[in-house]
Amino acid sequence: MTLAVTLMVRDEADVVPAWLDHHVAQGFDVFVITDNGSVDGTTELLTAFAARTDVTVDLRHDPVHRKQQGTVVTGMARDAARTHHADWVVNADADEFILPVDRSLTVRQVFERLDPAVGAFTVPVVNMTGMLAESGDGIERLHWRDERSVPELQAIGLIGPPTTNAVHVGDPDVTVVQGNHQVSVANGAPVPDGLRLEVLHLPWRSWAQYEHRVDVSGRAYEANPDLTPSPRHHGMRDLHRLREGVLQATFALRFVTDEDAAAGAFTRDDGIAEVLRSVGSTALDAAPDPVVPEGELRRLQAVGHAVVGRDHRIETLEDALQTSEATAEMLRATVQFERDRAEAALHRVAELESELAAMRGRRAVRYADKAQAMARRLRGH
Repeated sequence: MTLAVTLMVRDEADVVPAWLDHHVAQGFDVFVITDNGSVDGTTELLTAFAARTDVTVDLRHDPVHRKQQGTVVTGMARDAARTHHADWVVNADADEFILPVDRSLTVRQVFERLDPAVGAFTVPVVNMTGMLAESGDGIERLHWRDERSVPELQAIGLIGPPTTNAVHVGDPDVTVVQGNHQVSVANGAPVPDGLRLEVLHLPWRSWAQYEHRVDVSGRAYEANPDLTPSPRHHGMRDLHRLREGVLQATFALRFVTDEDAAAGAFTRDDGIAEVLRSVGSTALDAAPDPVVPEGELRRLQAVGHAVVGRDHRIETLEDALQTSEATAEMLRATVQFERDRAEAALHRVAELESELAAMRGRRAVRYADKAQAMARRLRGH
């Protein structure tokens, strides 16, 4: 069996070593990777990885920054099947670490036991959090599964839990939707409970990483006229906050201290670090991440709550204004409709009066003709 993973990556040097080691350890033997014009050392890390002989690495380079992920990943997924004969394909981001729910298995062992008739299926994505740090990969620091409810997440400015990812059998004609959340391959059978997979997601590794990510992603969206995200799209909202200078404060709301996590809606999960330790990954050899002091975290979070509250009030007012404008437009349309109908009625009245006058005229002529005919008859007698 050939197990492939695709990756489109840009400026993720902090986490790429751990991501590569993790997926090799989980049994992937084909890596189709597109470096999207990285400038932070990611390119060099991927080039070194491509020199390995124990796995197949198909390394590509695409310097265009226009949020073209759907097109690029579709091409990689198709080539995974067409060129590398992959039986199964996982499409991932550099902050996504796939694992079996049954941690006694590897991902490869799951796919070896999984019936290809399943076709495609979705995998839940779990955000990982912990203490906020200025920099670092967060592999050992972000060990709490964020299980906050939708209202709790909305209170800190998030829409809700992340969307599931789609996994599929190798298919040379597959289409992968932007974000890797959907594919064109149909689901043919359920995945047995004992073979379920999940993704541990590290989107918020450090302030340095997230600040850079929001900046480059926002500018990429702006550069692509084919993508028109709403101003309320999480990426565009964070880009606005970055330019306003308040993003770090709202970003801090996504983090918790170990003490708060243990008492809240979080579950400890060291799955990624355990995999890396089991294979002696050097990704764990870095110095500890420079954690933001708890007092500073609390201060940032207080500001963050104020910003989120302000933005929520603005959006509520915008919605009310939009509703009012829609109501006013409907009223204007109704008034115009009634005016048009009244004008049409007046026009019809005028037509009817004209027709009536014509009928009267014709009747008068007929009466005159009859009178003349009668007069002639009388004169004849």
